[in-house]
Amino acid sequence: MPLKEEKSVLRHIRDYALLILGLLLYVLGWTVFLVPNNLVGGGVTGVASIIQYATHGAIKIGYTYFTVNTLLLIFALFTLGKGFGGKTVVAILLASLGLNLFQTWIPAEICQTLAVDNGKLMSVIMGGILVGVGIGLTMSAGGSTGGTDIIALIVNKYKGISPGRMILGMDVVIICSSLLVPSYTADGALVPFTEKIVTVVYGLILITICSTVLDMYLAGSKQSVQLFILSHKYEEIADAIAKDLHRGVTVLDGQGWYSKQSTHVLMVLTRKTDLNIMLRYIKSIDPDAFLSVSTVTGVYGRGFESIRLKHTSKDLKKA
Repeated sequence: MPLKEEKSVLRHIRDYALLILGLLLYVLGWTVFLVPNNLVGGGVTGVASIIQYATHGAIKIGYTYFTVNTLLLIFALFTLGKGFGGKTVVAILLASLGLNLFQTWIPAEICQTLAVDNGKLMSVIMGGILVGVGIGLTMSAGGSTGGTDIIALIVNKYKGISPGRMILGMDVVIICSSLLVPSYTADGALVPFTEKIVTVVYGLILITICSTVLDMYLAGSKQSVQLFILSHKYEEIADAIAKDLHRGVTVLDGQGWYSKQSTHVLMVLTRKTDLNIMLRYIKSIDPDAFLSVSTVTGVYGRGFESIRLKHTSKDLKKA
């Protein structure tokens, strides 16, 4: 198989592996730590959990989750593209099934030991970490767990606002709205209003943990690296990187101080996640190529992040 096709296959395998792993963590966070404690979170899953608690479990989370996300997904297809929609359809279907089935499949003893016996605060911490990492993995794979994640990605695309911050704002409203709806435990007991206030506080802690973990994960997944490449086959390597890997290449003139001979140095900027594939590509052309790799703190421009300037009213008047 040509290396270009192998690169495409490996990328698809990696994306869907991350997608499935992210969904697994997301579902486990809810079904193991949050639902057994009657905790409320944000997003569509938070709304679905409120409905499940209010209906004595008759309408499980997965049903509401699927219905609302289907409507949001239709809107997202027109703004984020079909590639996003394809992966997110898979994510929504798997998450909807998981949120329903895992509540039945996971033995009550496990939830009792891991979540209920350790208290709501520990459950909020563990659940928030799992949910945050799960959303981050899914987003980095080019998909979404749906709901407020879709809205956050749309706003991030046009306004550059942090996805975690957007999700946090919407989730506060959803969690506070749980005070207006009656809630019942799995045993059918009505949750007192005073306890619901405490649940709201736990919910706010939950979304704070979740959004912080999400932003930390996404910031790490967007790290970039800078490569300096010295090779006698620099023209062939430069063409391959530009045409096959779709990354920009800068050719710098240099001189070896020991040999006093002129040489050419290739400078390339790429995502850290694509580094291994690029190294293999270079070594397949010239096994003796000399490489230097360093992490950069920020890369702004086409193919990377963009600098968004906020114009004040004074700036607009001057313009």
